[in-house]
Amino acid sequence: MRSIAWVTDSTSTIDLEFAKENHIYMVPLRLILGDETYRESVDISADDFYDKMRQESKVSSSQPPIGEFIELYESLKQKYDDVIAIHCSSALSGTLNSSMQGAEIAEVPVIGIDSKFGAFPLREMIIAGVHWHKMGHSANEIKEKIEEMIHNTSFYVIPASLSRLHSSGRVSGTQLLLSNLLRIHLLLRFDEGKVVVAEKIRTFKKARQKMVDILKEDIQKIKKVCIMHANNMEEAKEIEQELSKINPTLKTEIMTFIPVVGYLAGEGTIAMCWIKNQPTFS
Repeated sequence: MRSIAWVTDSTSTIDLEFAKENHIYMVPLRLILGDETYRESVDISADDFYDKMRQESKVSSSQPPIGEFIELYESLKQKYDDVIAIHCSSALSGTLNSSMQGAEIAEVPVIGIDSKFGAFPLREMIIAGVHWHKMGHSANEIKEKIEEMIHNTSFYVIPASLSRLHSSGRVSGTQLLLSNLLRIHLLLRFDEGKVVVAEKIRTFKKARQKMVDILKEDIQKIKKVCIMHANNMEEAKEIEQELSKINPTLKTEIMTFIPVVGYLAGEGTIAMCWIKNQPTFS
């Protein structure tokens, strides 16, 4: 069986011990707080980030430097038969592009995958890919299977703030104006890697309910739901309780959003994600 190395970024939220045991190499995004730069999930935890973000007006983020990818690929090319690079949505970050450029400079053939998401679904794609490799599937076969997972993934977000999403070009000025003037909550969804408006809703409670109603439409095809939050555990737990009443057998996971999302969407943001027909492994 051909050996495979996985290259991803810190938006994958991959467990570091699992990564170490399964040849997964994580390159962290950068978080900038004042004059200090931190490597996401390496130098600063999500909880620490939110504490510091409240005290610092100058906050930003950036993709990993290309030199870090070049160095990584140089270290991998003599160790593995194949390399799969899977990163957060290329429509929202230049990380995948930097990764592929780094591989080209290092002269390492890489199978690149645009996950079109980040966080929970990216993590699940990598975990599934590792299992498929252990089952004997080739790197190209694994890519095809992951692309099917991407097609079956639904990801909805209720941002606490649109200001940074607007300044970063991820939502339009019209959407920001509507939200600020009319106090409308936007229910956002991922569409081919981009963040688009699914619904414009008057209250947060109704926006949350709409997100749950959308999930109900897929309830027969899903086994697990991830509830993500930006330092809003209370709201996440309320959604978890509501889902347990809808389907007691449905598995739920509560995940604290990675700092980059907390910075862009604002503290208090809540989201839900599920993958229809998600593969399970014993």
